[in-house]
Amino acid sequence: MKAWAALCGAASVALGGCFSAPTPLAPGLAGSVGMPNSGVQTDALELPVRGKGFERYRPEGRNHWGRPRLVQALTRIAAEIDDELPGGKLVIGDLAARHGGRIPGHASHRSGRDVDLLFYTTTPAGAPLPSPGFVRFEADGLALVPDSNSYVRLDVARVWLLVKKLVTAPEVGVQFLFVSRAVEARVSDYARARGEPLELVYQAQTVMLQPGDSLPHDDHLHLRIACSPEETIAGCSGGGPYWEWLPPLPSNQLESQALLEAIAADEPLAPLEVAPPIEPVAEPGSLPVARGAD
Repeated sequence: MKAWAALCGAASVALGGCFSAPTPLAPGLAGSVGMPNSGVQTDALELPVRGKGFERYRPEGRNHWGRPRLVQALTRIAAEIDDELPGGKLVIGDLAARHGGRIPGHASHRSGRDVDLLFYTTTPAGAPLPSPGFVRFEADGLALVPDSNSYVRLDVARVWLLVKKLVTAPEVGVQFLFVSRAVEARVSDYARARGEPLELVYQAQTVMLQPGDSLPHDDHLHLRIACSPEETIAGCSGGGPYWEWLPPLPSNQLESQALLEAIAADEPLAPLEVAPPIEPVAEPGSLPVARGAD
């Protein structure tokens, strides 16, 4: 049993398996545990209802808990954008439940590493405009607001500044920015036209992806951050590729060695080889012993 607990704990670190929640059997698991679509979290930080340059989409919502580094980066970046391009406001949707797990309307958002960010918007003439909510932007950069039967324009300048600050923030570690191909093209074209460094544009284009197994994300950005090296040791697992420009992850050699030592010190996981039975010897004058009678 002890060996299985050690094996399962190691599998949770490496594969996000075995444990559906932090458990006394694996006290080292904490923070973002498991995968974005099958994980939980501990020690989460709640996003404030509003702050400089941002507000929550659902002020009274309960699913605004995430990794502290993610929440702190969002509030900092929103304030910086407000300083550099005053007039806009970042509207932030769901993160995760306080302790993670499934939340309504999402297949992921379970381990504190996902957040929905509504697009900055302007009037068709270019004046900053409060976000009308989840409206779908077409290839021309315009979106119809159904309730008012009017149009808003994608605020490409602020959206690019948001993407740029997320990608270059060392504490964030962007794994994905799920977004439609049409929006990604407009943002990338804007960055290239501004003469942004090609390496930065390449990284932004790499993480911006239209998902193939869900809606195209033409009405918001879905940010997913990668596991940090420290989170990986504590049970965070995958959810996509780990890009070469992110901090190197720790080797699993130490964990594997510790697992082998724990198994070696415990009861064997497989039955030991049993020696062949000893043929009974009948006493002189007694009846033969029936083999297999016991």
